[in-house]
Amino acid sequence: MSTAIGRRRYLTNFEHHRLPHLFTDVLVIGSGVAGLQAALQAADHADVLLVTKDRLDASASSWAQGGIAAATGPGDSADRHARDTLEVACGLGHEAIIRGVTSEAPSIIAQLVASGARFDAQGATFEAGQEGGHSAPRIIHAADATGREVVRVLIDQARQHPRIRLFEKCFTIDLLSNNGQVVGAVTYSPKYGHQMFWATTTILATGGCGRVYRETTNPPVATGDGLAMALRAGAILRDMEMVQFHPTTLYVAGAARELISEAVRGDGAYLVDRAGRRFMHDHDPRGELAPRDVVSRAIAAEMKLQHEPCVYLDVRHFAPGHFAERFPNLDRLCRQFDIHPERDLIPVRPSMHYLVGGVVVDESGQTNVPGLLACGEVTSTGLHGANRLASNSLLEGLIFGARCGRLAARRAAGAERLSRPLPIGHVLPHSPRTELDLGDVLNSLISLMSRNVAVERSGDRLRETLEIISFWSRYVMDKVFDEPREWETQNMLTVALLIATSAATRTESRGVHFRTDFPATDPAWQRHIDLCRMDDTIQVSTTPLPEAGS
Repeated sequence: MSTAIGRRRYLTNFEHHRLPHLFTDVLVIGSGVAGLQAALQAADHADVLLVTKDRLDASASSWAQGGIAAATGPGDSADRHARDTLEVACGLGHEAIIRGVTSEAPSIIAQLVASGARFDAQGATFEAGQEGGHSAPRIIHAADATGREVVRVLIDQARQHPRIRLFEKCFTIDLLSNNGQVVGAVTYSPKYGHQMFWATTTILATGGCGRVYRETTNPPVATGDGLAMALRAGAILRDMEMVQFHPTTLYVAGAARELISEAVRGDGAYLVDRAGRRFMHDHDPRGELAPRDVVSRAIAAEMKLQHEPCVYLDVRHFAPGHFAERFPNLDRLCRQFDIHPERDLIPVRPSMHYLVGGVVVDESGQTNVPGLLACGEVTSTGLHGANRLASNSLLEGLIFGARCGRLAARRAAGAERLSRPLPIGHVLPHSPRTELDLGDVLNSLISLMSRNVAVERSGDRLRETLEIISFWSRYVMDKVFDEPREWETQNMLTVALLIATSAATRTESRGVHFRTDFPATDPAWQRHIDLCRMDDTIQVSTTPLPEAGS
């Protein structure tokens, strides 16, 4: 285990008396649906500062195509939604959390509609779609740009709220700690340089870490910064080995991977090989509507068997014009590469999509660190277990964002806001070690993760991965850098180490975690793997699931 990562508490040098300061009740870091929802809820009773490292709309939430799962149709129910979620969670889901979230889902949809969200509907009835793992059509969508529509509504509200200040293009480097409590963050912006933001409560909503892999559906901002800074501040991270790969991303050699929504298969698309043979029923009786982990492994197996770089989505049997009408953005995307879905097969392959694990939080979004709440993809709430059910992610972000916001407002009402900076600083001595080319390190890291810690893993490859990351870390984590890309590289090394460590620890296959050397699910491993920074190392432990109903 690399001690170079465990030794670092702060990535930058700073002294409180040399920097500008801002004071607020609630600091929200991140501008996806979770962060925006948290800010709006907190601002009903507190002053809120929301910071995001790029534009407000540059989050993974904005890229979400499929929709929001909610039992709103006839014959469906929150109980049925909960049972589907529990089944896909493969034994690691927390039933009380799952039932609470699925029961709140219809009211979340109603709130969004009341706020101006425009979902696809026929009259007063939502045009709910079907996706893998769901036993009923319950996916509420806005064509193939649901996330963008929800983010639009939330940003409009946040911009108009008198108690919310929005700071774009402001990189949060680290959470500030005082006597074991998070009291704000140290940030950097091109305009103002380093600043210290102080808050009664800090809400982490920084999203996932897809950019740790070469092929991902995530936007460029998804470099795992929040996960790494939470670890450095003492938070517990859970089940980091549970990395979900989306089965169908557009495969065009030399181009970035673009998500082909699961809703396309929900509408009846086939998965076929180059010869046009449907293969999913050879792997699972649910065919194309099996859960994502099953479909991703099936595609990987077919690619390996046939020595092909991809498989294909077939929508040629759709009614003329249906694909373009139902999925206008995907239709335009395909045509950019001279792929005409009505006559051509669409080449696809799995890519990293969603981090199922993350910072451990309770039902209100509270972490183990006082003063620090978290919501959205950066967290492990117990909702997803070992595999996320399709379209439960926006739902989770909205519900836990609201819970965090309400808790932060209550905390602000019961505590006095800081009015002067605390004497916090950090100075790391100059390192005598040679400097590596960070661009080379980053490119090598994402290649390494894509080879060794992807859809399939094995013990020997995981051990190799840990050795290589530990080596790089000795020459990267001992330095103080001055630019966001350099801090991102340090954060990505940290997150990659956590993923590989957890994957090496879990000697079984469960959900999205598949070990070729341990292909069976082991009942003894129906436990969480927890990681935390302690005594300059990363400590690994396991935790049993809460008792049913608790």
